[in-house]
Amino acid sequence: MQLVTGGALLTLSSILATPAQANSAVSTVPAVGAVLSQAPNAVSVTAATTLLPDGNSLSVTDPNGVQVDDGSLTISDTTAVVGLKPLTVTGIYTVSYTLLSATDAPLSDSYTFLFNAPAVISTPTASPTPVVTHPIVPSNSASSSAAKVTILVFLGLATIVALFLVWYARMIWMQSRKARKRRSHERGQK
Repeated sequence: MQLVTGGALLTLSSILATPAQANSAVSTVPAVGAVLSQAPNAVSVTAATTLLPDGNSLSVTDPNGVQVDDGSLTISDTTAVVGLKPLTVTGIYTVSYTLLSATDAPLSDSYTFLFNAPAVISTPTASPTPVVTHPIVPSNSASSSAAKVTILVFLGLATIVALFLVWYARMIWMQSRKARKRRSHERGQK
């Protein structure tokens, strides 16, 4: 009976010593085992409990073991995010992390994802937008001559109309002047 009680006591103490909510990774971006054809610009791990603002680590290494994260670790509630340098090597990348919570033991683990780098990585460069110019097409000389003649005819007609209006205005002015003289002459005789 002593052995059963000791075993029961050991089991009971291990159950009581385990926290009600164990800290574990809830999600990762990129996902565990993901196969990517476009390089991510950051990696994140979300835990089940709120993380402490300090003391956490999250690192990413390429297939050659070279660290490719930029070291800019950001903690937001339950999520840790680290930025990445441009990924250029095809292969399996390893994400290693240690996340600290005030209510639980540190969460340390790692996972991998596969990145298929493009055959040629090019950096976009600015290039000027070409300006479309339309060449001046020489006009048909016959239509050009006809347009010139038409303009000259209209100018000639406008000149004739202007001269007629000047003559007509002068004629009306002269008639009204004569009519005034007649009236004043007739008044003078009365």
